[in-house]
Amino acid sequence: MINQTATPIDPITTEIIQSSLTAITDEMFATMRKTAMSSIIYEVLDFGVAMMDANGNLASSGSGIPGFIGMLEPGVRSVMEKFDPETEVFPGDIFMTNIPHHGGVSHLNDVVLILPVFVEGKILAWLANKAHWVDVGGCFPGSISPDATEIYQEGLQLPCIKVIDKNETNQAVIDILAINSRVPDITVGDFWAGVASMRAGERRLLALAEKYGPGALLYAIEDYIRTGEAMSRKALGNLPKGTFEATDVTDDGLEIQATINISDEEFVVDLRGNPPQRKDALNASYDATFVDVQMIYKAIAGAQTFANAGTFKPLKVLVDDDSMFAAKYPSAMSVYYETSIMVFDLLWKALAPVMPESLPAGHYASICGTFMGGRHPETGKDHSIVEPQIGGWGGSLDRDGLNALYTGYHGDTFNVPVEVAEQRNGLMIDRLCLNEDHGGEGEYTGGKGINLDYRILRDDWWITMAYVRSKKGPWGLNGGLEGTTNYIKVLRKDGQEERYSSCTALPLNKGDVVQVVTANGGGYGSPENRPHAKVAADIRNGYITADRANKIYGYNE
Repeated sequence: MINQTATPIDPITTEIIQSSLTAITDEMFATMRKTAMSSIIYEVLDFGVAMMDANGNLASSGSGIPGFIGMLEPGVRSVMEKFDPETEVFPGDIFMTNIPHHGGVSHLNDVVLILPVFVEGKILAWLANKAHWVDVGGCFPGSISPDATEIYQEGLQLPCIKVIDKNETNQAVIDILAINSRVPDITVGDFWAGVASMRAGERRLLALAEKYGPGALLYAIEDYIRTGEAMSRKALGNLPKGTFEATDVTDDGLEIQATINISDEEFVVDLRGNPPQRKDALNASYDATFVDVQMIYKAIAGAQTFANAGTFKPLKVLVDDDSMFAAKYPSAMSVYYETSIMVFDLLWKALAPVMPESLPAGHYASICGTFMGGRHPETGKDHSIVEPQIGGWGGSLDRDGLNALYTGYHGDTFNVPVEVAEQRNGLMIDRLCLNEDHGGEGEYTGGKGINLDYRILRDDWWITMAYVRSKKGPWGLNGGLEGTTNYIKVLRKDGQEERYSSCTALPLNKGDVVQVVTANGGGYGSPENRPHAKVAADIRNGYITADRANKIYGYNE
């Protein structure tokens, strides 16, 4: 680690440097988006970038998925634990890791790249990039299966290795990446996009150090983290104090629970007493669970301000070892995200009754990760696509819920445009519209999910998916009604219809249609309080039928 001493500087220069840190991570993000090979990265933006200080503390977080950014700090520390920064880390090194149980990773597809930045022979900072790669091998196409029972089935494991050593690429590692992937060109391309992202950040950071001096840069980083903590503790003081609890039941009948204790000094989340780690892939690592807590905390304690290591100093998470929220090696974790969104939603549910101005009723609360592939109908090459889906948000204290938005877990994420999905992925999109199912009514109604129909254009395709909230819809608040559920239907070309909330490599053939249905959010307030003028508008806009309006609202035209 760096031995230079921080040099105090004036407040204006400090703020200029701190704004530059944000600009650096923004440029890293833009570079990754512009150079990546897969649409899950360049369209959906399923990645994150960040800068850590010399000790591995989050200094500046870029755009991207918050759950990715939050895990990059423990990812850097996993490198520091394996490689002595004083004797085994050098300029030009790049490290790679993807094992979720060992720190800073969510599942094998989310590959983390880490680059140390040296000034005057010492580490000044670390840059990191984490992105979802569409296929890293394993038993199942797309390297995802809710039915996996151990991580060995899920793909290639990269145990915190040095892939580039003093600017010399270890070609053997690249060859291993390629041969283990069903889409080697895309996998290797996304690797080099990650490298380009970090090297762009390195150039800017070195220029900043040259302009102001490493001591001034160190001071600005330290001050930035101190400021983050000060702002966070001030926001903590404004939160309601006490103990808040919530329970829920998973789709397969397991009871889950959370207790949140908020004091003037700490924000403590107690997840002890939850089910043990599962024998399928619905497990999450401790780091993933801690990020769930970070995200809900940031949402209520300064959603519009920056985030760094100081922001999360008041947080404490208690969890049983070997639980489904802190699973141990070699448990399967490929669909960890559905377990993480359950934790996120559970914490939201605990706080929403006492913070209605900040938290609406329940949203569709599933990543709805949809993995499909096969041979591309035009190129004939193996092809995999990954698309999380948008859904309905809950009604709130003073307005209806939002339609067709990503979950609170996603951050700066976008759905794939129809034109891109059809041209790049070799599918036909027959329909994309708002969910027509009833549910989520209230004084303020829950937002609508979607109906999205994929038509398969070639035989021997497949689909893998796992949607939670498939049996019980999003919860309402203050008398609002429960929302609808998440699922898919497969309409076979022979007319047969099948419904799934989970499947692994389900065969699809030319002419089959996959119908994605995401949930409407929960309602807020009793339906009897919704003004009839709004009900009439809902009918005109096609949000509700006249019969349903009469049944729920007592409305007659």
